[in-house]
Amino acid sequence: MKTLIIAEAGVNHNGDESLAFKLVDAAYEAGADVVKFQTFKAKNLVTEAAEQAEYQANNTKSQESQLSMLSRLELSYDAHHALIDYSNKLGIEFLSTAFDSESLDFLVNDLKLKRLKIPSGEITNAPLVLAHARTQCDLIVSTGLATLAEVETTLGVIAFGYVAKLGTEPSEQAFSEAYASAEGQAALQHKVTILHCTTEYPAPFDEINLRAMDTLGRSFGVPAGYSDHSEGIAVPVAAVARGAVIVEKHFTLDKGMEGPDHKASLSPEELKAMVTAIRQVELALGNGVKVPTVSEVKNKTVARKSLVAQQDISVGELFSERNLSVKRPGEGMSPYNYWTVIGNVAQKSYKAGELICE
Repeated sequence: MKTLIIAEAGVNHNGDESLAFKLVDAAYEAGADVVKFQTFKAKNLVTEAAEQAEYQANNTKSQESQLSMLSRLELSYDAHHALIDYSNKLGIEFLSTAFDSESLDFLVNDLKLKRLKIPSGEITNAPLVLAHARTQCDLIVSTGLATLAEVETTLGVIAFGYVAKLGTEPSEQAFSEAYASAEGQAALQHKVTILHCTTEYPAPFDEINLRAMDTLGRSFGVPAGYSDHSEGIAVPVAAVARGAVIVEKHFTLDKGMEGPDHKASLSPEELKAMVTAIRQVELALGNGVKVPTVSEVKNKTVARKSLVAQQDISVGELFSERNLSVKRPGEGMSPYNYWTVIGNVAQKSYKAGELICE
C-alpha cells in the first residue's frame, strides 16, 4: 500500500506568494503526493492578548502577539486560487488546513477541496469540527495534545456531522449516539484518517511515542498515520514501516529564514530524501509471504551445501562420519540426508570432494 506523503508548507511562505509557488515546486520535485498550506484570517483565529508559543517566540526572536505574527502569514484568497491551479497543472494535490469557519467555507465552496485536514489544536473546537464533517469531505484528523478520550469525543462529533438527519440538534448525547451507530462507524472508517502527532517543534525523540499510532488505529478502527515534528527523517520513515497510511512533514526553502516554523522543517533536499526512503521502505515491506524471491533463487546452489566425500570412498564401503562432509555447492544431496546416508553402502566410488549421489 502506498503511503500518502503530505509536504506541509504551512506558513513557511512568510506571506509571500512567490515563495508559496516555490514551495509547491519543491514539494513536487521531492515526489510528495500532496502540498499543504494553512488558511486563516488572523482576526478570526486569535485574540489580541494571545501570546506566541514558546517555540514561535524562540524562532522569531520576537515577543509580539500571535495576532501580529499571524497577520503577516496570511495568504490571500486570490493566491490560494493561483496555487491550486498551479498544483493541478503540476499533478500534485493541493490541500490546506482551515483554522476558522470563514476559511473552511472558502476551501470547500470556492476551492472545491474534497479532502480536509483538522489540525491538532482544533480537535476540541467542536463547532469547527462539526462544520468540517458536515461538508461530507474526507477528513484527516491530527491528534497532538489529545488523550484517547478526547479523540473519541472528536470522532463522535464527526460521526454526527456525517450521518445526522437535517435538523437534528447537536449535543453530547447526539454525538455519542452517532458514534455508537453502525452508520456512524461506517462513515468514520470510510472517510476519516487519524494522525498521531506530538505538538512540539521540534518534538523530542523520547516524546514521539510512535506506538501510539498503532493504539489509535486499534482503538477506533480507522486508518492511522503520523504527522511529524521531529528533527530529520528517521521517525516518519519508521512510521511507514509500522503501517502509517499518511505521513505529514513540514518543509521549507531555507531553515534560516525568519518565521516560526522554518527551523523545525526539512530542507527541499531532506524532503526528497524522506520521500525516497519511504518509497524504499514500502517496497521492502513486501507481501509478508516467506518464500525465496526471484533474485534469491539463482544464489541457492552457491550459498547452500551438499553431502560430499571427505576422502576417497570405494564402492561397497560404508558411509561414516569420517568419510562424509558437508560443503558447497548445493547441487547434490541435501545435508538433511546426512544421518540417513551414514551406515549405508556406497553404490559407487567417490573421489575426495565429489558430491554424493546415492
